[in-house]
Amino acid sequence: MGYADTHAHIHFPRFKKDLDDVVKRFKDTGGEFLLNIGVNIEDSKKALEYAKKYGFKAAVGVHPHDSKDVDEHFLEHLQDIIKDVDVVAIGECGLDYYRNISPKDVQKEIFQSQIDLAAMLNMPLVIHIRDAYEDAYEILSCSDLPDPPGVIHAFSADREWALKFVKLGFFLGIGGPATYPKNHYLREAVKAVGVQNILTETDSPYLPPQKLRGRRNEPSYVRFVIEKLSEILDMNYEDISKITLENALEVFKR
Repeated sequence: MGYADTHAHIHFPRFKKDLDDVVKRFKDTGGEFLLNIGVNIEDSKKALEYAKKYGFKAAVGVHPHDSKDVDEHFLEHLQDIIKDVDVVAIGECGLDYYRNISPKDVQKEIFQSQIDLAAMLNMPLVIHIRDAYEDAYEILSCSDLPDPPGVIHAFSADREWALKFVKLGFFLGIGGPATYPKNHYLREAVKAVGVQNILTETDSPYLPPQKLRGRRNEPSYVRFVIEKLSEILDMNYEDISKITLENALEVFKR
């Protein structure tokens, strides 16, 4: 049964030595859709290059950490990249107050600019939120959004926040952290929203599932996320993989 990884960074250096093998494992184990994610302008160009090479799709955008480094023409640069048919989303963009690598006001400005661009082009958003759920929700709830709005990547809040973002139309990106023993609140959030509002992801090379903690994550490990979702939702593996793949294809169509 085919499955989707809606958030990976296969162009990152940690895949340099064996990327062909990584992609082969993904496809051989049923991987049918992969979204390769950029984090700044130059990185987005590279994300698209690698996506095209392997027959995948790409998202292009500016990560909150990189917000402080953009120039005044960054939206024009993004729009140039978006012209490629294999770009199907805008992101990874959002707010990250955990590290505050970029000032909060700058993060908000660059995030809002990308939301506005997504709404204008009607392209879904791939949104990164860490320790900033209140501000991110306020911005999104007051903005025009594309249809569908996109995904809250690596969702890490509780069931109340899950339901609020789903009410805005967003899917929740669920990956390796759902398998971590202490993440009870995340599993409760998964139960609250159901598989119809979930996208499977890895965030490769980061956030591996519990059984592979300490190792590099890779797209084929989405299988372990699906296994955990099957357990949480009391559904069979095939149904979870089918529904989440259909969700991905619906959100990231172009």
